[in-house]
Amino acid sequence: MTAFFVTYTTNSGRKRELTIQADSPASARRELRRRGILANTLVRKEVQAPPTSAGFDFRNLMEGGISIRDKALFASKLSALVDAGVPILRSLDLMRSQQRSTLFRKALTSMTKEVNQGESLGNSMRRWPQVFDNLTIALVEAGEAGGVLDETLKRLAILLEDNAKLQNQIKGALGYPITVLVIAIAVFLGMTIFLIPTFATIFDQLGAKLPLFTQLMLDLSKLLRSSFSFFLVGGIGIGAYMISRYYATPTGRRSIDALSLKIPLFGDLIQKTATAQFCRTLSCLSKAGVPILMSLEIVRDITSNSTIGDAISSSRNEVSEGVPLSAALDVKKVFPDMAISMMAIGEETGEMDAMLSKVADFYEDEVATAVKAMTSMLEPVMIVLVGIIVGSVLLAMYLPMFSVFEHIR
Repeated sequence: MTAFFVTYTTNSGRKRELTIQADSPASARRELRRRGILANTLVRKEVQAPPTSAGFDFRNLMEGGISIRDKALFASKLSALVDAGVPILRSLDLMRSQQRSTLFRKALTSMTKEVNQGESLGNSMRRWPQVFDNLTIALVEAGEAGGVLDETLKRLAILLEDNAKLQNQIKGALGYPITVLVIAIAVFLGMTIFLIPTFATIFDQLGAKLPLFTQLMLDLSKLLRSSFSFFLVGGIGIGAYMISRYYATPTGRRSIDALSLKIPLFGDLIQKTATAQFCRTLSCLSKAGVPILMSLEIVRDITSNSTIGDAISSSRNEVSEGVPLSAALDVKKVFPDMAISMMAIGEETGEMDAMLSKVADFYEDEVATAVKAMTSMLEPVMIVLVGIIVGSVLLAMYLPMFSVFEHIR
C-alpha cells in the first residue's frame, strides 16, 4: 500500500495538505481530480496497510458500536483540550482513558502511537473507518491543514449533535404511532382470543341468540385459536424478511426510499430532515475549506435516503463539469424549491456558506414544528383507533345480553 502526501491551494487561496492512499501517482492524481483538487506537490510515502479497515470483523459486535452522540462528545472534548493548549498526544491519551467503548479505546490507542511517530491525526483516523466517518476525517484534515483544529472540531461537534437531534425527531415522530398501534393490536388479539370464548360459553348455556356481529367475532376468535394463526404469523415473518432482503439490494432500496418520500405527512418530514442535514453538513465542510466535490461526496455518503443520495451524486458530476450546484439540484426535485432558490442566491452573492446555514436553520425549525403538529394530530387519532378496537370487542360481547334479557322475560 502506498500513500501520497499532497499539497494544494483552495479556491480562496489557502494552502492545504492531505495524505491519500493509491496504487500509483497516476491513480493518486485521478483520485484528486475526482475530489476537485489540483495538486501543487505529490510525494510518495510508503506505509503499511491498515489491518482493521478491510472486510467485516465479527469481533466489532462485541466491542460496542459508536453512536453519533459518542462522536459528538469526542469532538467536543478534544476541541476543548486543544483550545486549552494541551498537546494532541496528551489529549488523545486523556480521551482514551475516558472511553467506555472497547473499539473506540483501541482506535485512540493506535492513533496516539501513529501521531507520536509523525503521522497526521486525520490520516491516522482513516485507519479506523468503524469509528470515524468521512465527514469527521475531512474536517479534521482541513483543521490540521489550516492550523484551526480546535475550531473545526467545535463545528464537527455541533454538526454531529444537530444530525443526532434530527434523527431523534424522526424516530420520535414515527415511534409514537407505531407503539400505540402495536399495543392496540395486542389488546385486540388478547381480548379476541381469551375473553370472547369465555362469554361464548355463557351465551351457549343461556341459549341466547347471537347477533351477526358477535358471531363474526366468535368465528374470528376460533380462527385465531386454530393452526391458521401459526401460518399467519409465519407468513408475516416471511413477508418482513423478504422485504428486508429486497431493501438490502440497490434496486429495492431505491424503490422503497422513493416510495417513502411520497407517504403523506411522513414523506414531507423526511424531505425536510434531509434538506436540513444536507445544508448544515455542506456549510460546515465549505467553511472548513473542503473542496466542493469532496464535500458533495461526503454528504452523499451520510444521506440515509438513497433517492436523495443518488440525486446528490448526479449533481456532483454536473458540478464537476461547471454546472452550478443549485441548477443541478433543481432538476432532481428532491429538495424544496425554497431551499434551491436560497442556494442560488448564495452562489450569486458569494455567501454560499452563510446561506446554507440559514436554510439549515429554517428547515430544522420546520422539522421541529412538523413533529409537534404530527404528534398532536396523531394522539387523538390513535386514541380513537384504540377506542374502536376495544369498543368493537365489548360490543360483540354485550349485544347478546339483550337477547338473554328477552329470553328471561
